[in-house]
Amino acid sequence: MPQTHEITATEADHGQRVDRFLAERIGGLSRSRVKALIEEGHVTRDGAPLTEPAQPVRPGSVYRLTPPPPAPAKPQAEAMPLDILFEDQHLIVLDKPAGLVVHPAPGNMEGTLVNGLLAHAGEELEGIGGEKRPGIVHRLDKDTSGIMVVAKTEQAHRILSDAFVTRDLDREYLALAWGVPSPAQGVIDAAIGRHTTDRKRMAVVEQRSRGVQRGAMAGASAGKHAITNYRTEQAFHGAVSLVRCKLETGRTHQIRVHMAHIGHPLVGDPVYLRRIPAASRSLPESLREALLAFPRQALHAASLGFAHPITKENLSFRSDPPEDFRKLQALLACNTE
Repeated sequence: MPQTHEITATEADHGQRVDRFLAERIGGLSRSRVKALIEEGHVTRDGAPLTEPAQPVRPGSVYRLTPPPPAPAKPQAEAMPLDILFEDQHLIVLDKPAGLVVHPAPGNMEGTLVNGLLAHAGEELEGIGGEKRPGIVHRLDKDTSGIMVVAKTEQAHRILSDAFVTRDLDREYLALAWGVPSPAQGVIDAAIGRHTTDRKRMAVVEQRSRGVQRGAMAGASAGKHAITNYRTEQAFHGAVSLVRCKLETGRTHQIRVHMAHIGHPLVGDPVYLRRIPAASRSLPESLREALLAFPRQALHAASLGFAHPITKENLSFRSDPPEDFRKLQALLACNTE
């Protein structure tokens, strides 16, 4: 267990920032680390929680710092329900629900798909493709639902990973997007890179699409080639569209970035829907409110087709959108004039 540090402040410590005071008195912990521990609630003053790193030290007060247990070196197995569409000794194909993080990362070290897969597949999955992300060949964003394939052997992981790199597979997504794309069907060929001022966002850095205006998004860094094929399946009130997207590449947030770039951000997107869409003004109030209140990006990985990495059999899987997506789509259809 981590060591608990208890320190009584003296008159000589009066007025110091508490994070600097603790870092100097404890030793072995940087001020930035102590600051983070304070903000996370691991420090008390006279038994009461302390959460402000810049607070001045009070002489005579007793400060107690108890670091949390270290995170395990590799993900731990956690039993959870998995919607498995296909499984053999080489791979698993499953339908991921919205809200499930694919692999452990800071802020989401437990309760991920990887934790559930380790409980389901046991030792045969451990270490496949690396300790931190065993079995993971590709990923879906936390709030994107749909079909994923997971490798159960190193050979399957290598071959499937190569297939994603060479685009030797078929992937289609369904999305609800604001507005109606024009043309109704097209190709978005635009490189994607990390936004330079908001590191949680991606951005288009160049545009070479057919029929779409050229130009880079301000504040973007150098990126990677990305191609999305889209087709409008249905339009509602001229304000929202059901769009089918087929990926030729697999960049972070690709569909979300590309659709926002051509002026049709996804309904509910918390990152790329930057303002209330003008198209929403034409909608009945109740429908408008339902769309604006949708709590996640309306994006679903609807199909995945690939050659089995070992048997070479052609495999194809389809999945209907989850209930929240279907309900919103039905509400749009019921309100269509």
